[in-house]
Amino acid sequence: MPEAVDHVAVARLYGEPLFNVPQDLYIPPEALEIFLEAFEGPLDLLLYLIRRQNFNILDIPMAAVTRQYLEYVEEIRNRNLELAAEYLLMAAMLIEIKSRMLLPPRRTPEGEEPEDPRAELVRRLQEYERIKLAAAQLATHPQQGRDFLPAHATRSQAPEPLRPSVGLQELRTALSDIFRRARLVQTHRITREELSVREHMTLVLRTLQGRRFVAFEDLFDLTRGVPVLVVTFVALLELAKESLVDITQAAAYAPIYVRLAYIPA
Repeated sequence: MPEAVDHVAVARLYGEPLFNVPQDLYIPPEALEIFLEAFEGPLDLLLYLIRRQNFNILDIPMAAVTRQYLEYVEEIRNRNLELAAEYLLMAAMLIEIKSRMLLPPRRTPEGEEPEDPRAELVRRLQEYERIKLAAAQLATHPQQGRDFLPAHATRSQAPEPLRPSVGLQELRTALSDIFRRARLVQTHRITREELSVREHMTLVLRTLQGRRFVAFEDLFDLTRGVPVLVVTFVALLELAKESLVDITQAAAYAPIYVRLAYIPA
């Protein structure tokens, strides 16, 4: 293998690294071409010749323009005959217009001006120039893929842990446990008290205010007797029904917690 130049291949030939430039390398003359002016078609070339010499597009000197156009067509025909085909068609049109201008004008009805042989060509040039200017203005606007690329961002969001749903049976079991504990500390008192579910709903919300979680049993005042416990439980069910609180349980038979429901603004 030849010695590497700075340990970097200067090129690759059929996938193989090339470390030295071959001494017998031949580059054909047609491999390198320089285009000083690039035209998108016959009309583009014709408009270029007219604007370069500040000719009036409404009064085109056909002799000078046709001569310059034919010189360009002859040059590209020697290089690329297939490309010159559409330019030859425009050249034939220019020669025809030049010939018609040399002939006497056709007779027209009295009071009408004879038709200018250049009128159709002028109309096509004006229409092409308007479209070309509009395309140039559009090209100045930012284009996706050329001037900018759309931003793509993804937000990774960890899935929420699946928690077992708290059913009525679990709430009933928890309430029974509270009743059992309440009987151990309750005292015998004969009283008659009017209890309001709405009032206890407010008390529960006030207890949950500013706290992330509150244990289910901490929402009940065991010293006030079974009626207050029942009303508090009903108030808690009403709050859950109105989606004002969330009742969660991390796992089966785990402690039950209550928190304020998230209400988006």
